Amino acid sequence: MIKRVVNILVLIPIGIVLIVLSVANRQPVTLALNPFRPEDSVLSVTAPFFVYLFLAVILGLVIGSLATWFTQGKYRKRARIEASEAVKWHSEAEKHKTRAEAIASQAVLPAAGK
Repeated sequence: MIKRVVNILVLIPIGIVLIVLSVANRQPVTLALNPFRPEDSVLSVTAPFFVYLFLAVILGLVIGSLATWFTQGKYRKRARIEASEAVKWHSEAEKHKTRAEAIASQAVLPAAGK
């Protein structure tokens, strides 16, 4: 329930801001990728300005996510190694437990009254 309220309190204002930003920046803008001949239509794209803004935000999110993923690689590797060691030690403990139970079942206890 709290997650739902937080999502509503966060996502609705962000949605409103994005809609207002889109409506305010809908003029066509030409992005020229040829710095020596900006009028060259082969290397230019015309789109509303908010499209460029959204693409820049999306590109920033992707680059930030990739940078975070690559920098945390050593921690994921360490977690995999420790998980495999935990499985190994768990199986070792199970083996010793079954061995101890087998030894205990073979042991004969002396009678209490004799």
